[in-house]
Amino acid sequence: MVYFETLHPMRRLVTLSSTLFLILIATSTFGQETWSLERCIEYALENNIQIKQQELNVKVSENALTRSKLSAYPNLNASASHNYSFGRAIDYGTNTVSQDMEATSFSINSSVTLFNGFQISNTRKQEQFNLLASISDVEKLKNNISLNIAAAYLQILFSEDLVKTSKKQVELTTLQIERTQQLVDAGSLPEGNLFEIEAQLATDELQLVNTQNQLELAYLNLTQILDIKTTDGFAIEVPNLERFEESLPSNSPNNVFEQAVKFLPQIKSAGLRVNSAEKGVQIAKGGQSPRLSIGSSYSSGSRRFLKSNPLVSEDPFMDQVKDNASLSIGLNLSIPIFNGWQVKTAISNAYISLDNARYNLEQEKNVLYKEIQQAYTDALAALKKFNATEKNVLALEEAFRYAEQRFNLGLVNSLDYTTAKTRLTKAEADLLSAKYEFIFKSKILDFYQGNPLSL
Repeated sequence: MVYFETLHPMRRLVTLSSTLFLILIATSTFGQETWSLERCIEYALENNIQIKQQELNVKVSENALTRSKLSAYPNLNASASHNYSFGRAIDYGTNTVSQDMEATSFSINSSVTLFNGFQISNTRKQEQFNLLASISDVEKLKNNISLNIAAAYLQILFSEDLVKTSKKQVELTTLQIERTQQLVDAGSLPEGNLFEIEAQLATDELQLVNTQNQLELAYLNLTQILDIKTTDGFAIEVPNLERFEESLPSNSPNNVFEQAVKFLPQIKSAGLRVNSAEKGVQIAKGGQSPRLSIGSSYSSGSRRFLKSNPLVSEDPFMDQVKDNASLSIGLNLSIPIFNGWQVKTAISNAYISLDNARYNLEQEKNVLYKEIQQAYTDALAALKKFNATEKNVLALEEAFRYAEQRFNLGLVNSLDYTTAKTRLTKAEADLLSAKYEFIFKSKILDFYQGNPLSL
């Protein structure tokens, strides 16, 4: 090939290396199993460690709810002891002084709270709200990860299109070198024009390497989000985005926001935290109420002298247990009068927590509205940029074609040719950037309206 014969040896090495690199890339991607956006999201939601950790918090909330439900039931406790006494000791059975004795005692007791200012029922309701909020937190995390995956996925598609554009520029410049070589050999153009085009090829090859590196980094970013250890054998499915919807969603930011606040988990979670804090206030106020409980206990025991005592007869163990049995039942009423302002402080702190939860809810709504507003504005700007850049690309394509023809005829120098080519390349890159920016922001707006992420 004329091109390789006329290039400097170092230039031939660079070009050959670039060609081999492209062959390796093509070979490594051959036969790979492709991942769609939906599959990437599904895989992440099943394997992401952060999601698994958040789901553990849900289990903790479930345990807390179970504990609050069971707190309304009576408790039951048992105790037992066996002691040895040496020397002078009181025999509780005869209330006399004895020496060297062993004694066994045991008891069973139970109690249940009848009234404590509805703290038990309010605690149960509070834990129910906390459980629902924890579940919503999991969904919020899943949504954030899904959006991150969508952004990384589109970044790969954008980088792949940039690689295609860079390859096309290398091919065009390579063909131009061949034509220029022929014109130089024929004496129609000075040899300096050939050197300028060869320099342009070096620039195009560098740009190709840069875009390939960008593509590799984009793949690395997506695999890291998915917690996949390597990019080897990983390739995404390329959807057809040539005819994407080039119009903004019909709903305004206000309409999108009104829909989003009804189902987005971050708003649900913040609202449930408000409900939980309201129950917290009622629980704290319950500390001002009298507490009424009922309890009962059963106890018994036996004793035996380690040394025989002729003055005292020893009954068998079970007879002593029967004779020493004691059963009691009673009501317990506790009326708080003064306890160091603990109840008053608890009520004050509960109101502060309630105000803070309400502020968090408003903050979540404000953040959501700003995100929707920003996404809508970015989508509008990207669409305008795309339409303007698309016209610019068409005009620059004609300008480059005209410059190329004049360059081949020797009517313009190589600087004018490379300038026209550089302007076209930049415009094509801007067009791709605007395209994918618009697609991503549009998908965010669709997602906030309850539509699943898909391409």
